[in-house]
Amino acid sequence: MLVAWGAESAQFFIAQGFALAILAWMQTLPEFAVEAVLAWKQQTPLLLANLTGALRLLTGLGWPAIYFAAAFVQRKRTGKPLRAIRLEASHSVQVFGLLPALLYALVIWGKGTLHLYDSAVLIALYAAFLLLLSKLPPEEEEGIEELEFIPRTIVLSPRAVRVVLIGLCFAAGGALIYFTAEPFLGSLIALSGFLGIPAFLFIQWIAPIASEFPEMASTFYFARTVTGAPMALMNMVSSNINQWTLLVAMLPMVFSASLGAPSAIPFDKGQEMELLLTITQALVAVLLLANMEFAWWEAVGLFTLYVVQFVLATLHPANPAWLVNLAANNREYTTAVYLAWVGVQVVRMLARREMPPVARAFAETWRSHVAG
Repeated sequence: MLVAWGAESAQFFIAQGFALAILAWMQTLPEFAVEAVLAWKQQTPLLLANLTGALRLLTGLGWPAIYFAAAFVQRKRTGKPLRAIRLEASHSVQVFGLLPALLYALVIWGKGTLHLYDSAVLIALYAAFLLLLSKLPPEEEEGIEELEFIPRTIVLSPRAVRVVLIGLCFAAGGALIYFTAEPFLGSLIALSGFLGIPAFLFIQWIAPIASEFPEMASTFYFARTVTGAPMALMNMVSSNINQWTLLVAMLPMVFSASLGAPSAIPFDKGQEMELLLTITQALVAVLLLANMEFAWWEAVGLFTLYVVQFVLATLHPANPAWLVNLAANNREYTTAVYLAWVGVQVVRMLARREMPPVARAFAETWRSHVAG
């Protein structure tokens, strides 16, 4: 909540997207710390399990949860359904910002290793994304009255006080997140052993629910008002970008440092499949935002596929043979469904024979705030 208040206040003095990028970095500190510990200890299978589990959680559970929260609030307050969350033109920067990271992730998947030169490319992509965000203007002051009491008080404070309070929100929230990460990971691994749950399964499906809690908390906070739902969704997209770039870039750096020499992290066939599944899910999500909306059926679709994966991953061997066989090929079948969905979205865009709304919005934002 502290970092959410900081970002919500900062958006009136710097670009909202830039504030959300800072917020996303602070929120993902637990995930960074967990992954750094695993990379340092060279626990490659668990490292990729946690990475892919966290990324799939953000998209498969986090994005739909934002829609469901906003839809519930609108229904309760107005009695009307929420058909879709509609994005602002400036949000096209975040949508576009995710695409290069995913395309490079396909390169990493194709070669089956993660090396230090991959880190350099991913860091450069994130730096370009931040540079673009820095060109955008702050939010209009008319939105100040819509803020909750604490961020509104911060925004309306004298400049010196405001700067200190925003800085304290980010610093205190970030410190609380950071210093609990390593003991948190140790507790999770110990708990998985106590419960008799395989460490890979526990780290991939259970641990991310807790390590990604900061994102969930702030996005639910933003989504409580329907007008804040686009900001909540962009907060989650910023977290996706952050993890596909900076988090992935960090892994070979820490891994090499622990070995004392430049080293690549190799992937086996199972890990490559995990990575491809995660990439295809993210590609679907990006394409869904091509029309600058996140509709109810899209939220339901992402959520359903995520729940199905979770259920199949946790099936007990005592289940019927056909069901156990389905669970054993869960990743392959789900990847095929995501790839088919990608194909449908691409065909729909091509059938319209016009530039997708996100591309038009991005071009307009570029002309207005970057090229000018």
